[in-house]
Amino acid sequence: MSDLKITNLAPIVLFVYNRLNHTIKTVEALKKNTLAKESDLIIYSDYPKNTNSKQSVDEVREFIKYVDGFKSVEIVYRKVNFGVDRSIVDGVSDVIEKYRRVIVLEDDLITSTDFIDYMNRALEYYFNNERVFSITGVNFPIDIPDSYTEDVYLGCRCASWSWATWYNRWEKFDPEINDTVYREFITNKDSVSRFNLGGDDMSDTLTARVKGRIMTWDILWCFAHFRNNAYCLYPIESKISNIGLDGSGEHCTKKSLKFYTGASNNSIIFPKKINVNDQIVSNLKKLHEYSFLSRIKKVIKNIVRY
Repeated sequence: MSDLKITNLAPIVLFVYNRLNHTIKTVEALKKNTLAKESDLIIYSDYPKNTNSKQSVDEVREFIKYVDGFKSVEIVYRKVNFGVDRSIVDGVSDVIEKYRRVIVLEDDLITSTDFIDYMNRALEYYFNNERVFSITGVNFPIDIPDSYTEDVYLGCRCASWSWATWYNRWEKFDPEINDTVYREFITNKDSVSRFNLGGDDMSDTLTARVKGRIMTWDILWCFAHFRNNAYCLYPIESKISNIGLDGSGEHCTKKSLKFYTGASNNSIIFPKKINVNDQIVSNLKKLHEYSFLSRIKKVIKNIVRY
């Protein structure tokens, strides 16, 4: 592990809603981190979106009132329902304005005991390398070439299953993409092709977000990476295990199981110079490629101008 000294730990922002069991497991795992007692934890609790979810939201709120094991614990109770996407964007913006860097988790992520250490060291190490726009603790089950010997790699797709960033990167994030910017992008085949190095679905998801068919913040975060010729830093061995692939999450369902990976504790050495590995980019893209049936549906939609 690097002997890099961290003098200013980033706050950890945890977003919770109505999954008590998931939240308990997430918090308990985080408390086992070696740097938990030195870290500030800020919990955002969203308001119930309907009467059916009120009881489960209240149960989560009752639990988080007594969370300890950290340097400090601050709880932000939403007074209206923000929804996961608005809540994350708003919460991260508020915290990063004050602390200038942030580590972000949702309520279904089990961390390794060195997760906080890894994220803070990466934030410190790559602060001046603006090709690194964000850091994640997760790695997806892709093949890593035998010739690749580094402990981390650069990916064209940012990851929402745990991430961290700095103020000077986050300020380039546009939560409501400008229509002119989108039109210039979507009509440029080369730009679309380069954006889709992160996965076949990237440009389609961006279009769906722009047209209001979906509300997901992370595709706009990916677009900010792309527009700034920047990348997400991934660990070779994941430090996150997602327990929300049981259908309980808003965006993660059982269909997401192909992305599942376990968490591990391992020493990370950050390379001074890190380049994009084309084979890793290709393998990560394949994980997000369309099935044959999906490709046929896309062609039909285009024909009928859907």
